[in-house]
Amino acid sequence: MFALSRQEIALVLVTMLWGSTFLIIHIAMQHSGPLFFVGLRFTIAGLMALLLFRKHMAGLTRYEVGAGVAIGSALFLGYYLQTHGLRTITSSQSAFITALYVPIVPLLQWAVLKRPPGLMSWIGVGLAFSGLILLAGPEAGVPSFSPGEVATLAGAVAIAAEIILIGLFARKVDSRRVTFVQLMTAGLLSFALMPALGESIPAFSWLWAGAAIGLGLASAIIQLTMNWAQKSVSPTRATVIYAGEPVWGGIVGRLAGDRLPALALVGAGLIVAGVIASEAKFGRRKKPQLSGV
Repeated sequence: MFALSRQEIALVLVTMLWGSTFLIIHIAMQHSGPLFFVGLRFTIAGLMALLLFRKHMAGLTRYEVGAGVAIGSALFLGYYLQTHGLRTITSSQSAFITALYVPIVPLLQWAVLKRPPGLMSWIGVGLAFSGLILLAGPEAGVPSFSPGEVATLAGAVAIAAEIILIGLFARKVDSRRVTFVQLMTAGLLSFALMPALGESIPAFSWLWAGAAIGLGLASAIIQLTMNWAQKSVSPTRATVIYAGEPVWGGIVGRLAGDRLPALALVGAGLIVAGVIASEAKFGRRKKPQLSGV
């Protein structure tokens, strides 16, 4: 009765993999600046996409380039801010705050596209942001936010914007070509901003090199797995699986020594509940996306 299909098992594994990346990035930030790391990560992912989709690149249009640049810019901003935040907050905090992108999506749709959220979206937003208040701050339950938490929350907003942009362009472009452009845009934009923001190339370390290469390859693998699995897994069921991403991030962080206060754990649970509630639609709903590509 509760047996999972091959596709659902694949999504569970993908979710576990993505949840573990928060700790990897947190450790890598001890040896590299965020711009360089994000640039290397997404440039590698873009080159991987080029290798996989090279036979389809010849048909790249100007419109697809524009779409890819727009999506890639939001992708860059989301992951730069998330990575910047991981310099000062724990991987567990980052995982749960980043998950807020799901209930933020309907709010942005309302603000930009004039599509008011439904009842379940409002319930999800209420649960998620109540959880954020409990999770944030040096002591759970105090509604004060550290710079790292603010950066991570802003990153979640940027990821939500990325999802909306993907939805706007999805039916008008070839997803393989746009995936390449958006990944390369995120990587090259990150490198280009290093001089402006005063970030230098770090001294070589196998730690940041291995992390960036591994995450770059993982980004390509995760995207391909999602595209394959969601052909047969319903959006609602996939969303429930994806809601486990911050949970896995919290578990990995706990194993690495993160110790969230009791109220923070309650807040984390409310965020997960908000993620699930915000996607519990009774009408048609577009495919959910992970907080990464």
